[in-house]
Amino acid sequence: MGSDLLDAFRMERVRTILTYTSPYPHEHSRHAIIAVAVGCLFFISSDNMHTLVDKLDKNVKWWSMYIVWIFVAALYHLPSFQSMGVDLRMNLSLFLTIYVSSILFLLVFHIIFYGLWYIGIVSRVAGRRPEILTILQNCAVLSVACCVFYSHCGNLAITRHKLPKRRNTGWFPMRKNGEGNTWIAKFLRMNELKDQVCSSWFAPVGSASDYPLLSKWVIYGELGCKGSECVGSSDEISPIYSLWATFIGLYIANYVVERSTGWALTHPLSVQEYEELKKEQMKPDFLDMVPWYSGTSADLFKTVFDLLVSVTVFVGRFDMRMMQAAMNNVQDGAEGDTIYDHFSEKEDIWFDFMADTGDGGNSSYTVARLLAQPSICLTSGDSVLSLPRGNFLLIGGDLAYPNPSAFTYEKRLFRPFEYALQPPPWHMPEHIAAHKPELPRGVAELKQYDGPQCFVIPGNHDWFDGLHTFMRHICHKSWLGGWFMPQKKSYFALQLPKRWWVFGLDLALHNDIDVYQFKFFAELIKEKVGENDSVIIITHEPNWLLDWYWNDVSGKNVSHLICDYLKGRCKLRVAGDLHHYMRHSYVPSDGPVYAQHLLVNGCGGAFLHPTHVFSNFKKYHGTTYETKAAYPSIEDSTRIALGNILKFRKKNWQFDFIGGIIYFVLSFSMFPQCKLDHILQADTFSSHLTSFFVTVWNSFSGALVLLAAAIAFVPSKTSRRKRAIIGILHVLSHLAAALILMLLLEVGVETCIRHKLLATSGYHTLYQWYRTVESEHFPDPTGLRARIEKWTFGLYPACIKYLMSAFDVPEVMAVTRSNICKNGLKSLSRGGAIIYYASVFLYFWVFSTPVVSLIFGSYLYICINWLHLHFDEAFSSLRIANYKAFTRFHITKDGDLEVFTLAVDKVPKEWKLDSLWDAEPKLPQQLSHRRRFPSKWSASSPQQDPLNTVKIVDQFVIRQTEESDFVASNGSVIH
Repeated sequence: MGSDLLDAFRMERVRTILTYTSPYPHEHSRHAIIAVAVGCLFFISSDNMHTLVDKLDKNVKWWSMYIVWIFVAALYHLPSFQSMGVDLRMNLSLFLTIYVSSILFLLVFHIIFYGLWYIGIVSRVAGRRPEILTILQNCAVLSVACCVFYSHCGNLAITRHKLPKRRNTGWFPMRKNGEGNTWIAKFLRMNELKDQVCSSWFAPVGSASDYPLLSKWVIYGELGCKGSECVGSSDEISPIYSLWATFIGLYIANYVVERSTGWALTHPLSVQEYEELKKEQMKPDFLDMVPWYSGTSADLFKTVFDLLVSVTVFVGRFDMRMMQAAMNNVQDGAEGDTIYDHFSEKEDIWFDFMADTGDGGNSSYTVARLLAQPSICLTSGDSVLSLPRGNFLLIGGDLAYPNPSAFTYEKRLFRPFEYALQPPPWHMPEHIAAHKPELPRGVAELKQYDGPQCFVIPGNHDWFDGLHTFMRHICHKSWLGGWFMPQKKSYFALQLPKRWWVFGLDLALHNDIDVYQFKFFAELIKEKVGENDSVIIITHEPNWLLDWYWNDVSGKNVSHLICDYLKGRCKLRVAGDLHHYMRHSYVPSDGPVYAQHLLVNGCGGAFLHPTHVFSNFKKYHGTTYETKAAYPSIEDSTRIALGNILKFRKKNWQFDFIGGIIYFVLSFSMFPQCKLDHILQADTFSSHLTSFFVTVWNSFSGALVLLAAAIAFVPSKTSRRKRAIIGILHVLSHLAAALILMLLLEVGVETCIRHKLLATSGYHTLYQWYRTVESEHFPDPTGLRARIEKWTFGLYPACIKYLMSAFDVPEVMAVTRSNICKNGLKSLSRGGAIIYYASVFLYFWVFSTPVVSLIFGSYLYICINWLHLHFDEAFSSLRIANYKAFTRFHITKDGDLEVFTLAVDKVPKEWKLDSLWDAEPKLPQQLSHRRRFPSKWSASSPQQDPLNTVKIVDQFVIRQTEESDFVASNGSVIH
């Protein structure tokens, strides 16, 4: 038994494989293999792999292919695999050859097929063109399959008279012919099993004599005999060629059957398959959160361009608000364009406020679903509250990110609201409301309409195109989902019951109302707002917080309107822009009150902003305030900021495109470092380390000036001295990292060159090696390759040659580097220099991207938590969809204003068709606000549905102004 096991293990063969016989230094290559493996694991684990698995994002797939390419190109040079009996060169060269051949063959097939389809010979059923990416993927899979087969079975042409004899006994008997071998020993003889599988299951299809018409169109297999047994050349077809032809034939047959006979149309799915497919397709097509740190987003580049144009052209030169004022001719009865009093006669009224929607689809729909419900039942202490849907909705700006366009408005704003509350059946999205308000059918005047309405002010993002998209989609449309929009201008005044008013102000891009808007509201206050009335002012930007943060003074016209015209009648200022919830209430004093409550709620759907940065706000316009509510809490906000260190690259993997390029720009002038002897020839590890950092410092001091401009990135809130210190430390960390990575790459390349792993045979090493072994392993007695070369005018072999050279990036880099170190950079042509720096960039970019993300994320964390800087940059990087909220108001019959802020901690990511919505009868002309279940989608998990997780995070009451209160507005009797 023991001898059988030893024989089965073939320990002598194992020793031979593991014994180092290669002329290369085995120790270095073994360490390099470990480094490559660890590097691959690091890059994969730190990258956005959940996107690759869940959504199969195309960018991530290309990123993965890129990583595989450059690491395999480096790996096959290492001799450790060769010493273990594995030669990757043959597999790589075979893969590239089969890949190019497959692409060319399939492209020719598709051209011929669609030519026949165009002239009508082939049936035009299901004639959609295939995507080129699909063809490339199929060719890649086919090539990998052929290479795997070659690795296990080779390309031996096993002649029919040499086929192995079948054994009479099975492979798993306990004993065999009385011999001492057991089934365990046979199981350990995996090579015998492999030979049997290759020769029996994957045997050659035959010889060229069996297929005389194909004899000149096949590749032959190498002989399986040795010495005198081999007579002449083999006429057996290559197993690799057979496998390739089989796969190509299957692809062509499947494609022809599906496209020319309409297979998908003539073979419908079963009922069960159809229901499963329908269930899978019945999901909302929401857009993801805006990638603010993407270096490849066209939307972000358009946003920057629109912002520059808006600031330099529209603001101060052409202001849309001036045109609106010119069109608002009171003498022509146009006062209704900005003043709406159809709510004023109600006994009581409910209305909602939200802002900063139109970022992520999940977050925007979460808020819209709550707003659309007929009522929301909540528990407050020991009582149960039922908060009915608002009679109208106020939206405080920033309707879609990152820029206003028809696409962003339709996809990020209208679609979530239409899913939450559908527009009427007769609504046409392309319809322009020329004469607003275009009342619903059967409604004589606006006062009689009982459905929810909507009034919107624009934010800074809506002004990026000069308010063009806002006017076209808000002021010239009648419906936002099921909310009716009677609004005609970008600012408005609402007269509400019990002497309450809402002023919606348009601050444009310079954070203040223009003179014409000021005149309108000033005259309105004088003529219609009574001395005992109460006013709610809505603006997009919370000047009180931002002025305190930036130590600035803005919104002077707004403050003038509140202080000198309203004179204590402004009970509440509401704004968005900051994507969190905070309420500051005044501290009673003897002085005048600017506004009793300052409320920020920008949690309508955009990414989250911190609250801990603004926790020290105390005073504004002479009035002292204290923080009454913050959502998320100060502690949670501080904790969330930690994600910049751990999640910056996962959330912003597109930032790699910018970060890697920046690092390369910082260090490319240092390539190549030809004098590294003092590092490589040191005796001890400490000497290696010391020499390494001395070289870094010498390069570092010369390149410091390149990043001096980065100091300007530090917010201007701090002093110049602090900005210089912060900027320099940030710059030094990036510069040091870039130079260290540069030197590490140079040391690695130099080490490989010294040990003859690279720069041994020129630019076409892989191709030259393949041509030397091609004739031995793939005989071509009929001259097929020569005919292909002749028919393609030499393009086919040239394509293979340069493809292999492009694949072998390390060799190209090392050969060019050696030439530069010997003859100088001037010896290279312009094309040669471009090729060298491009090959260096391919590896340097991969090494630098995790480092730049880590350093930049750590910088944001330190600034936001320790210095309270970069509150916008540090949280836009996290793209947090959670912590969403809106505020619901109620003017009671007594005239008091009840305020409830409702919030959802966690936004659902998966949605399904709401069965209650689907089962509810739908009448032809029924308006959606009269339905019991108005929203189309509910969360896939009932425990995560917003209707089940919504809670009250703030609740307070503002008392109605009495005559005695107004008289004492300059005293201390204000409630």
